[in-house]
Amino acid sequence: MSDASYNAAAEVAQVRTRRTRWQRSRIALRKAPISAKIGLFIIAFYIFVAVFAPLIAPYGEADDSFAPFAPWSSTNWLGTDQIGRDILSRLIYGARNTIGLALITTLLAFFIGGSLGLAASIDRGWIDQVLSRGTDVLMAIPSLIFALMLLSIFGSNAVSLVIIIAILDSTRVFRLTRAVAVNVAVMDYVEAAKLRGEGLGWIMRKEILPNIMPPLVAEFGLRFCFVFLTIAALSFLGVGIQPPTADWGSMVRETAQLIQFAEYDIKAALTPFIPAAAIAIITVGVNFVVDCFLDKASGLGDDT
Repeated sequence: MSDASYNAAAEVAQVRTRRTRWQRSRIALRKAPISAKIGLFIIAFYIFVAVFAPLIAPYGEADDSFAPFAPWSSTNWLGTDQIGRDILSRLIYGARNTIGLALITTLLAFFIGGSLGLAASIDRGWIDQVLSRGTDVLMAIPSLIFALMLLSIFGSNAVSLVIIIAILDSTRVFRLTRAVAVNVAVMDYVEAAKLRGEGLGWIMRKEILPNIMPPLVAEFGLRFCFVFLTIAALSFLGVGIQPPTADWGSMVRETAQLIQFAEYDIKAALTPFIPAAAIAIITVGVNFVVDCFLDKASGLGDDT
């Protein structure tokens, strides 16, 4: 017995209705493992602290009006450093400075390495040879030692720090981009675009880049962690972000001498571990999200 209200056209239209990006994101979030949700929460929390640092921090970033090495108290929740600056305030501002510089550096590294990697995958002649051999030379030198040498030459400022680390890390991005793009560059639709007379930039943006995004997005998360740790390490060594700008790496160095007072004040001895823990937590959070994305991109995380 047929239903008089049935409409085939309406049924087809309903089946073909696509979910919005927001709906797809919500479904993916519900299906994500607990580790990825924890990672997203950590990243969101850090971003919130970085954006609203001036509103959250109880004191100014360089306010040194307190007694040096003051203990934990209701006035200074985490005590003060060697010149009387509130550690909690500098920890909050450090999220903005360290994460912000790491993000800018990673974006620049991907722009340089990704563009050159795509160009090398399309033109397999002298351009590929020059870029590949130049990358081999840069990768043969230990990155941290090379960065220390260049920063001692050009000076320890934010601009030099971003450019030097971005160039050094772009070599890894170049290698990955070239490796995944070289298989796409020989596809028929790429050859057709060349025959149509499309330029190198158009082929890179429209034909190759959309087909290699999953590994590049995953590498972006991993590369951000490495850049973040590199900036913290350079700041710990005294050649990264310079005072009075707050940075977690330099905060570990500045408060490290408090460890020797563990016998008398255990809270003071724990102070250097707080910025170190902040570095470790954001690294773990990003890796949780990257692992989930890799599983989804490879199909391992799909329901059977």
